Amino acid sequence: MRILISADMEGATGVTWPDDVLPGASQWERCRSLFTSDVNAAVLGFYDGGADEVIVNEAHWTMRNLLLEQLDERAQLLTGRHKALSMVEGVQHGDVDGIAFVGYHAGAGMEGVLAHTYLANQITGVWLNDVPASEGLLNARVVAEFGVPVVLVTGDDVACEDALGYAPEALKVAVKDHVSRYAAVCRTPARTAADIRAAAKEAASLAVRHGPVRGGPFTVAVEFDAEHLAMAATVVPGVERIGQRKVAYTSETMYEGIRAFKAVTTIVSAAVEEQYG
Repeated sequence: MRILISADMEGATGVTWPDDVLPGASQWERCRSLFTSDVNAAVLGFYDGGADEVIVNEAHWTMRNLLLEQLDERAQLLTGRHKALSMVEGVQHGDVDGIAFVGYHAGAGMEGVLAHTYLANQITGVWLNDVPASEGLLNARVVAEFGVPVVLVTGDDVACEDALGYAPEALKVAVKDHVSRYAAVCRTPARTAADIRAAAKEAASLAVRHGPVRGGPFTVAVEFDAEHLAMAATVVPGVERIGQRKVAYTSETMYEGIRAFKAVTTIVSAAVEEQYG
């Protein structure tokens, strides 16, 4: 049994505001340990449940946040940026039996602690075939094409509720309860580690690879907080304006769709100026 963990940071234990997750910010170093604790708990739980191999794919910001020296020695860490499938890199090789979304969060325009989709602020909404889409939903549709089930989701309570829509059978662990975008009622690391480990152990039984799920074509619509960002996004072939601040494109597969989304967000982030956005 080979498990892939896609590890994001905004949904980690104790994380509630930007300085907790921005590399070099005042609280980031402290929160790296909290983030690593959540991931390590999942690793331990999957091995408790019979996993033979666990690989952790860093999925937050610079993708260099987890502390390798604190990770269970049986696990492997894929760290660093510019990966073909970004947050779910590794799922495409045909040897992953189940994937866990650890530290996930709600999408842009939704309620939830540090809610966003790929870009911290510039995106105000994403829709997949007219359904509001978080990173969890987008990534779940990608991994389904490779026959890999989502077996575990951790994050705030809103992220867990969101996961009911894209991974209803997966185990969910809320490590904090949303109060506002920058506030939450947080459980202690000892408690969340125990909860995540227990859930991962149970989730291991769901890690059964199946046939590819083809749900295309997929139309992705993205709304930005400024008109010039929509204009910038149309540099990507196939991306068209459908409103003053909104663009859309259609892909036959989510493999193509997520790669196009990555291109759109990369170009848009380069079009943002300091202060004025």
